[in-house]
Amino acid sequence: MKGTHEYAGDPRNENILIDINGELFPRAEARISVFDSGFILGDGVWEGLRVENNTVLFLERHLERLFEGMKTLDFQPDFSREELAARLYALLAANDMSDGVHIRLMVSRGVKATPYQDPRMTITPPTVVIIPEYKQALPEVVDKGVRLYTVYVRRGYSDVQDPTLNTHSKLNCIGACIQATKAGADEALMLDPHGFVATCNSTHFFIVRRGEIWTSTGDYCLDGITRGKVLEMGRELGLTVREKNFTLTDVYNAEEAFVTGTFAGLVPVTEVDGRVIGEAGAERTMVKRLQAQYRTTVARYIDGPGKQHPRG
Repeated sequence: MKGTHEYAGDPRNENILIDINGELFPRAEARISVFDSGFILGDGVWEGLRVENNTVLFLERHLERLFEGMKTLDFQPDFSREELAARLYALLAANDMSDGVHIRLMVSRGVKATPYQDPRMTITPPTVVIIPEYKQALPEVVDKGVRLYTVYVRRGYSDVQDPTLNTHSKLNCIGACIQATKAGADEALMLDPHGFVATCNSTHFFIVRRGEIWTSTGDYCLDGITRGKVLEMGRELGLTVREKNFTLTDVYNAEEAFVTGTFAGLVPVTEVDGRVIGEAGAERTMVKRLQAQYRTTVARYIDGPGKQHPRG
């Protein structure tokens, strides 16, 4: 059983340099304070970024989401989007990295005077940690797909903890992942408070139903970058794409299903709760078509907007 974030180990990762607040440290020496808001409280936001052909894919959208998250959580960065983009590319250059790289970019509120939740106890600017690693999704996962299990952990209301924010506080998704793993599945399928399908614990979920592409309304899931690209691609291809409420009955009877994420792109789903999705042995024609279109979308970005960024 392999989740969508499984990857083959790469010995080059043992010697990577990590950016902490603009200073580079070898992996074994990278440290933050035990008083950091991210460590004490999960008080921060983050992005997962993919690097291909010396380009951080869809960087503008990722930075937009990151800065919106910081504004929502009411902490002020001491850097601009342009400065952060330059630091990302400078770090890639320092590591001599250009392709097959996954970056975890994390920003916490900063270091606290004492371990307490009140943001007024924060005494430094935000802490920024950038970890680049050589990571490729396992081909058997991308080709053969994953199995999902519907968990009891729900994606909740925004007045409790906004599920559209990409925060360090991921305990509900971790709980969902644990339950799915214990059930023998690869990832968790999560419902919203009304019992409609919302998302997965670490990816976004789509089905192909009566020839149409369906995903959730987006009210109870992160504003996924790859999710948005799939919606754009489907419309570009002249397909009917719907963001709507649907139930597990629709899922079990779908012709195809797949999940999306920055790391692995589009990955087919073979089973949900023990039900085989689609006809056994049938070609996943829609998933394959979208996977091919996604590669075209990536290539367009690299040859277009991606050229505008600094290269370290």
